[in-house]
Amino acid sequence: MTLEILTADTLAPLRHGFFTRKGGASSGVFEGLNCGTGSTDQTEIVAINRSRVAAALDVPEDHLASVHQIHSSDAIHVTGPQTEKPRADALVTATPGIALTVLSADCQPVLFADAQAGVIGAAHAGWKGAQGGVLETTVDAMVALGANRENIHAVIGPAISQRAYEVGPEFFDTFLDEDPDNTHFFAGGDGDRMHFDLPGYGLARLRAAGVGSAEWTRHCTYYDADRFYSYRRSVHAKDPDYGRLISAIVL
Repeated sequence: MTLEILTADTLAPLRHGFFTRKGGASSGVFEGLNCGTGSTDQTEIVAINRSRVAAALDVPEDHLASVHQIHSSDAIHVTGPQTEKPRADALVTATPGIALTVLSADCQPVLFADAQAGVIGAAHAGWKGAQGGVLETTVDAMVALGANRENIHAVIGPAISQRAYEVGPEFFDTFLDEDPDNTHFFAGGDGDRMHFDLPGYGLARLRAAGVGSAEWTRHCTYYDADRFYSYRRSVHAKDPDYGRLISAIVL
C-alpha cells in the first residue's frame, strides 16, 4: 500500500510531511506505519516502516533525526546523523539533508520552516510540553541559528480535536492558574467534565511567539482510526498498546 503523506503549502518547497498510518508493515493494534521504537511492536517491523519514511523523504535512514520524547520544553540542535537519541521534545537544524522527526498519537506534531534563512524545526507538543513552552523554545532555537521570527511558518499536524479531548477540573485549574484567558480553550461537557482545544491552544502560543504564520491541518487523530493512531482511543478500547505517527521535515 502506498504511503499517505499530508503536506502544507506554507512549508513548500521543503520536503516534509505528516505521515498517516497507511502504507506500513505493522499488524494487529499497530496495523500500518507504526514508527514508534518505544512501542511493543516488532523492532524489525518498525525499522521497515522507518526505512519507508526515509525513502519517501529521499534521505538515508541514518539521517532521520529524532529525540526520546519526555513532554518537556527542551529543543536540541542537530548538525548531522545521530549516534544517540537525546531526551528532548524538539529539534532544529540548518544542515541540509537532515530529516527532523517527531512521533505522536494525539499530541501535536509541529513542523517549522524559514526556507529563506535555511532553518527548520520540529516539535512534539502535548498539553504539558505546550504549556511548558516547547513551541517557543523551538522558535527561539531557530532564531539562534539565523531564522527570522516573522518568516517562520509553523504547521500543526494531526492531533486530538476538542470534541474528543475530555478533561477534569484539575486539568482546567492548571490552565486557569497560568492565564485566566485560557478559559477560551475549554468547552462544557457532562458534569464537571470539559473539552480542551489542544490545537487551538498551540496556535495561540505560536502566534504569540511572533511566527509569520501558524495553522492546523484540522485532522483529528481520535476520530479517524483508519488514518491515525490515538493514545486516548487505545485506552478507551483497552488495547495493550498503540502505534506512533511520524512527522518530518528536511532542509
